[in-house]
Amino acid sequence: MQIYFELFISFFKIGLFGFGGGYAMLPLIRHEVAGAPHNWLSMVDFTDMVAISQITPGPVAINMATYVGYAVSGNIFGALLTTLGVCLPPLVIMLLLAKFYLKFRKNQYIEMAFKTLRPGILGLIAAAALSLMNAHNFIDKASLVIFAVVFVACLCRIHPIKLIILSGIAGLLLY
Repeated sequence: MQIYFELFISFFKIGLFGFGGGYAMLPLIRHEVAGAPHNWLSMVDFTDMVAISQITPGPVAINMATYVGYAVSGNIFGALLTTLGVCLPPLVIMLLLAKFYLKFRKNQYIEMAFKTLRPGILGLIAAAALSLMNAHNFIDKASLVIFAVVFVACLCRIHPIKLIILSGIAGLLLY
């Protein structure tokens, strides 16, 4: 019974402090399962589990939690506990934040905070878009034309459904 408690607590900590997505959680998972606290897995086993977690559908951190829980406990119950442990903290945090937001969304300071975050979020989205703009993604002039038309259509606030239909038609005609 002790192993189940340790598995749950270890993955609860990973879920609580693991910001940045599944890949950002891997060092925390490695520390907990292949490091000094528990040494449940060898580094070879851990590396194999990372590879399996990457090729199977679903988030890497949840896949890792499930595989580690099963490997360490030897049964499904351990896998369920580790998966619950890694998912529970973000779920609770999001529910609390949603409740907080619904209660205080009309507060001028909350509105100001969200307005202040908008340029940063726009910058992150723009950075992601710019990282995709390379020679491999723009293979010919038609791709550039489609990009320009979609960009202008977004600026003109054309409904997304119309934009998808127009893009599909353009793709059929140009390719």
